[in-house]
Order: sequence, then C-alpha cells, then structure tokens
Amino acid sequence: RVAAVPRIDARIDAVARLLPEAPLSGETVLAHWPPSRRAGGKPFLIEACNTVSLAWETPVAGQAYGELRAGLLLANRLGPVNEIEYSEFVQVIERFAEPLGAAAEFPDMLDVVSQARALDRIAVHHDAQLAMRLTARQGQWPVSWILQHAARHGFVDGPVPGRLILPSREDEAPPVLALVFDAQAALADDPDQSWVSEMSLVFDVPQTPQAEQPFNAWCASGQALAIALDADVNDDEGRPLNAGAFSLIREDLDGLYAKLAEFELPAGSPATRRLFS
Repeated sequence: RVAAVPRIDARIDAVARLLPEAPLSGETVLAHWPPSRRAGGKPFLIEACNTVSLAWETPVAGQAYGELRAGLLLANRLGPVNEIEYSEFVQVIERFAEPLGAAAEFPDMLDVVSQARALDRIAVHHDAQLAMRLTARQGQWPVSWILQHAARHGFVDGPVPGRLILPSREDEAPPVLALVFDAQAALADDPDQSWVSEMSLVFDVPQTPQAEQPFNAWCASGQALAIALDADVNDDEGRPLNAGAFSLIREDLDGLYAKLAEFELPAGSPATRRLFS
C-alpha cells in the first residue's frame, strides 16, 4: 500500500491563504518556492488549488493555480508553536507571496498560539512509545548474531547505525518496530568481533495504524528474540515484562487508540504522524 500524502489540515495547522490577482502557472510558483519549509522547529506545507480539477495539491509544472495556501504545524514532539516561530512563518510566506503578486492572509497570532497550546496538551497526554529491553543472561552477543536473528523476523537495516527496523506494508511509512542497540558496536568493521549485552525493541504508538497490529508484532518479535538470544525481558525502567504486564499494556493501548480516534487523530493517519513527529 502507498502511504497517504501529508496534507494541510486545519485541525493541526495554522493556515495562511495566498490570493493571486490571476491564475499562476506551476512553473512560476515553483520558481519562488521557499528553500526551507520550516519555521524554527515546525515544518509547513504549501498547496495550490488546481484551476481545472479544483483539487488542492503540491504545485507541479504544466498546471495552473488560482489560489495557494500554507499550513504551519501547530505542535509536534518539540512542543507548541510559539510567537517567534509563527512570526518566522509569516515572514517566509510573505517573501514567497510578493513576487507571485499574491495577497497573503494570516490567522491572528494570539489565536494560533492558543490553539497550538491546546493541541499540544492533547498530544502530550496521548503520546506513547513502548520499549521492551532485552538483556543477555550470560555474557554478551556478537552483533552478527543479533543481525542474523533479527533478519529471520523481518528486520532490515534502518537509517542509522544500531537501528534495525520492521518495515510497514505502506510505502514510505514509518516502521512498525525498531530494534535499537549500541551504535558504536554497529559501526565495527567485524560484526563477529563486536559485542553488546542489551538492546531495545521500540514501538511508536501514534505513528503506526492499529490495523497493522503493531502490539502483536512487538510482543511476538520480543519473545522470539528473547528465546533465541537467551535474554531477560524488561520494560525501559528495568521491571520484568510477563504475561500479566503485557495484558495490562494492551488494555492501556486500546484505551489510547480509542482516545486518539475520538480526537479524529487515529494512530497512523497522516495528520497524527505529523503531530507526533
């Protein structure tokens, strides 16, 4: 499955409108495209309304656009948008709009900051990243052994050393699970001669759709690796994880999924992934 494209969404974005005097070609819009689409720690998206289909899309050459809009993410895991970030966003969009001959309309800063803080409170109370710590019972494991056993359960190399991932079935979507161990050990020339005694199996709840059954994958992968590598299984605070603990975690997780859906931010949706990034 192809991952859904992130779109401007009034639930999580402060949206500015750009109104040109006449339709603009995609080439003209792209010629003035901002070099960076970030304001401080917050990314923003730009979309344009196609004059033929009337659909909002990322501008492309060969099309004409009657209106544009820019959406600044109100909150992410770095916190809510502040006045400085919003001011920077306004300046960038004004510089973008001027050569296009477009009038830019922005929501009031106080309203944006207030909305951002309210959204951040929701996000903070409904965020979760589950970590299962696997610790060698006897000695250490060679990195080659970890790679071998992880590969049997579908893990592949991640973007950084010491991070293996279980990919999603969606193209370009976040991984379902990550298996994390010492980066220095992962960088060693000979994985047979590099050793670790601990690793963590991590599951980012808001980033992964419930339909992917990531909790089941987390439990199954963790237990299989623990058996294969002769490891103790604990949470990230060192408390043993047993059948009873997994049952309680599942109950909490089902409650969290329900709450996210209640806020119209279901786990794994494009808007939720942007908010919990």
